[in-house]
Order: sequence, then structure tokens, then C-alpha cells
Amino acid sequence: MSSESSYAKDPYREQLAFGQRTQILRTRRGLTRDQLGGLVGRSGSWVKAVETGRLKTPALPMVLRIAEVLRVRDLSDLTGDQSLRVSLFAGPGHPRFAAVREALNALQLGPGHDAPPDAEHLSARLARAWRARHSAPNHRDVIGSLLPDLIRDARDAVRRAGTVADRKAAQAALAEVYFLAQFFCAYQPDAPLVWRVAERGMTAAQDSEDPHTIGLAAWLTTQAHRERAHLDAADAVTLETLRYLEPMLPDAGTDVRAVAGALTVEAGLTAARRGETGTAWRYWDQARALAESLPAGYFHPVTSFSRAVMGAHAVTVAVELHAGGESARQAARAEADAIPSRPRRARHRIEQARAYHLDGQPDAALATLAQAHEVAPETVQYNGYARRIILEEADAKSPARRRRASELASRLGLLTA
Repeated sequence: MSSESSYAKDPYREQLAFGQRTQILRTRRGLTRDQLGGLVGRSGSWVKAVETGRLKTPALPMVLRIAEVLRVRDLSDLTGDQSLRVSLFAGPGHPRFAAVREALNALQLGPGHDAPPDAEHLSARLARAWRARHSAPNHRDVIGSLLPDLIRDARDAVRRAGTVADRKAAQAALAEVYFLAQFFCAYQPDAPLVWRVAERGMTAAQDSEDPHTIGLAAWLTTQAHRERAHLDAADAVTLETLRYLEPMLPDAGTDVRAVAGALTVEAGLTAARRGETGTAWRYWDQARALAESLPAGYFHPVTSFSRAVMGAHAVTVAVELHAGGESARQAARAEADAIPSRPRRARHRIEQARAYHLDGQPDAALATLAQAHEVAPETVQYNGYARRIILEEADAKSPARRRRASELASRLGLLTA
């Protein structure tokens, strides 16, 4: 099937074969066959054979790996089997998502009816929101309850700012609200909204002219690009922002140096996604040096960058490089309990589970996901990698492993999707 005919068909509506659906979804993601093959551990010729029907539909583990790379909305979108209606990366949608989306989409042209909160009050509310995000096991629920009012008030503060300095400070606060919203909207069933929030956050950050805020906007934008496999765009944002921050670092405060460290980690993860082993670990070493320059107990409230998370980042670098043995070694070495943030600790556990699964240790992977669920259930519930591992092992040959995976799937609501 030609590229032109790929665009003419809709894999969500027509009764197409698995290979045809794969080709259409791959084309929409902007991936070549070689790129898709590399990301799932196969060759470009293997992908072509699947797409043209010369090879039959792969086994479930490979189907899930392809779904992971293509970020399909629902497993049935890739397989065509409506009995497999299981949401993967988009997630089922948080109960508070509709209210947050409504607040983000609302058009506020004039000033609000009430006086806007002063900058100090807005800053205090944001600080409380970040603390809640790191400490609450149901952090999405807590943040989702706070975001609608924060979005409205931060926008109002920008409109009513009386001086240039006040307006820049208000833009920095608004950007931070958008950063919080981007965390909440990740893995929710509206991918374009995540991009709109990321773009608004970057615009507000640039208007603030605050290096720390600009660095945070770049950090989140880089992740959004990499999740869509836009690796060149991810590098462009990361490296340009690092060039902007670098001259400031000798005299910069702790937060700016932490953001530079977080961006350096992102550069390493993008290199790892490309399979560039030496480059990925070089960036990790540079980030570790920045982390060691920070106070021992320091923990950045947005990026979580600190000495405590460098082991977690090492696990992710190894996993993205598809280095099974190395990723398992890093996973066994990294200390999750040293990470003070519940969602970041749970996400580290998920990365450890990915490492064990990649290394052929599915029982260890499931046990680690169970630990992640105990720390922050919502982090696991809305994470596509965790969902893929659990779904795959729910079809395992081992009865004990099937039972354990099925129990986790039930707790996540995966079996009722």
C-alpha cells in the first residue's frame, strides 16, 4: 500500500488488517520503517513484512511494544479486534479532567468579577499545589481540584498587571500553572490539549524573561516532543535552552542549576532513544556533576532534579537504550526510597519494572509495579508502560504470573476498559 493510500484510509473506522493499521499509524507518527523497527528491536525489513502481510500478526508482547511506540489510543485501534478495547497510553480519563480542560479552554477576555490575588498569594497557592503533587498518593485528584481556580486567577493576574515588572512576574506564575496542568493532562484522552498547554507555558515563560521559568518550559516541551518521537525537535529545544542557560550557571541560584541539570538529563534520554550509547551516558555524567553541585537535601519542586534521582535517571537511560542487563543492574542499584516525591518514586519503580521486564525478569517487574502502586496508585494507573507490562503478563504461560498480573490489572481498572 502506498503512502498516499495510507492517508486516505482511517484505521479506526475501516476493517483493515493489522499490517495495514500499523503502516497507517506509523505514517501518522512520522516514523520510517527503520525507525519503528529499531524502537521495537526489529529491522525495517521486518516491519515491511508485517505491514504488507508477508508475516502474520505478531504475538501479544510485540503487539504491545508496537502500540507503545505508536502511542495508540486503544489496543483495538491497532489490532482491529473490538474485544480488545483496552486504553493504553491515553488512559481512561481522570474524573477531574473535564473541569480542568474546561478551564484551559475557557476564553477570558475581560477582568474577573473579583480582585485578582496578589503575586505573593498566587505564589503560595502554587507552592502548596506542588507540595501536594509530591506528597499525595492521589496526586492527580488533588491537583485536578486546584487547577481550575489557579488557571482562572493566574490569567486574571496577567491581564490586571499594572507595571512591566508585575506583568513579568504574573507571566512566570501563569507559566508555572500551565506546567502543573501539563503534568495533570499527561496520559489523558486529549493529546492536542497537552500540546496547547505546553505551547502556552512556553509563551508565558518567554514573556516572563525569567531563566528558571524558561528552562522549565523547555524541559516539559522536550518531553512532549520525545513522547511523539520528534527527536530532532526535542534536541533543538533542549540544546538551545542549555546554550542560553550555560553562561549564567557560575553565578546562578540553585533552582537554575537544577533546571540545567534536568535539561541535560533530557538530552541524554533523547540520545538513548536514538540508540546513541556514548552520548547518552556522557550527558548523564554531566547531569550527575550538576546534581553533586547542589545541596545534599535539595529537591527541585517541578523537575525532581536532585542527587537522589540520578540513579533513577540511569535506569531510564539504560532502558531507553534497550540494554537489558545494564538496565537491570541499574535498577537493582538505584535507591527508590531516597526520592521524597511519591509520584516520582512511583515512576522510578515503573522504570525499574521496565528494566526487569526488558531483562527477562517478569516476576520482578510485576513485584516492582505492585510497589509503585502502593506508593502512588494514580501514577501507575495512567502510565502506559506499566499498563503494557501488566497486560502482557496477564497473558503469560505461568498461572501464578497470570494471577498476579490480573490482580494488578483489576486494581488499575484495566480489565473493565
